[in-house]
Amino acid sequence: MRVLFIGGTGTISMAITKRLLAEGHKVYLLNRGTRNKELPTGAMGLTGDIEDEEQVCRLTEGMKFDVVADFIAFAPEHVERDYRMFKGRTGQYIFISSASAYQKPPSDYRMTEGTPLSNPKWQYSRDKIACEEFLMKKYREEAFPVTIVRPSHTYDERNVPIGLHGDNGSYQVVRRIKEGKPVLIPGDGTSLWTVTHNSDFAKGFVGLMGNIHAIGEAVQITSDETLTWNQIYRAVADALGVQLHPVRVSSDFLDSCSDYDYNGSMMGDKSNSVVFLNDKLKRLVPGFSAEKRFDQGVRESLAYIESHPECQILDPVFDAFCDRVVEALEQAKEYVRAGR
Repeated sequence: MRVLFIGGTGTISMAITKRLLAEGHKVYLLNRGTRNKELPTGAMGLTGDIEDEEQVCRLTEGMKFDVVADFIAFAPEHVERDYRMFKGRTGQYIFISSASAYQKPPSDYRMTEGTPLSNPKWQYSRDKIACEEFLMKKYREEAFPVTIVRPSHTYDERNVPIGLHGDNGSYQVVRRIKEGKPVLIPGDGTSLWTVTHNSDFAKGFVGLMGNIHAIGEAVQITSDETLTWNQIYRAVADALGVQLHPVRVSSDFLDSCSDYDYNGSMMGDKSNSVVFLNDKLKRLVPGFSAEKRFDQGVRESLAYIESHPECQILDPVFDAFCDRVVEALEQAKEYVRAGR
């Protein structure tokens, strides 16, 4: 296949690129070139700004693709732009949506592609829904060859999936666990969640590429492994060889006392129990199975992060926030006890 990825160097797209190259496909990556040093051998970089339609049309002049996938489309104007540029030039356009678009709070914890799309808590999710609606309208009215993919929480060797962190990612939480400091876990930690290694996601994604049965379809790609947040944090601590010191905190409280957008990422996503049923994916991609168990994948991620200082991004602001929350909860306990 001849493939064009818009973006192409992120957590999800990098694994897909590597898999396609290993299978002998021709892969073009269109991005601004800030991470071109990380491009896998064999990938062809096209340096440009996707927001500049004239520039992109010049870069891809005369080129047609079996598949175009946009990994950095987040709002309707992004997919409208892609539609203008690639209509008639690709056999399949893949939009990366999000499983956070599913109904929140859910009426049923079991998520399928038939679950209603509705998330009043998170603008990010509502924008993804609007993108899907535009593209499916173009499919129904003009046979625009779209496939919609809905990932959930996907990770790679450069990050550890955590339920609550600051603006600089999850490393500060890993550091707190490693140092034996109290770690905030939203809610009581028993809500169900699914994390998927990017190598497993790539298998499902590549199986949908060039697949005539995937045209006009929305497909979720996740692991079949379901964990509680308590189990996820415990697995991280076990991989570090330390004891976990959890402090479980109401998600409402965390959202109300911080400047972070936890209303969207928690109330509209991670605090809801969800279990993904991947029957549709397995029908479209026979033989698909997610093989990387979380306790295995997180050990690989932590080993990589510990050996790569550039991945060890500190977040003193979030660290201080955690300390204040822990202190406030301890003071609240003392206040209540004093009134006995």
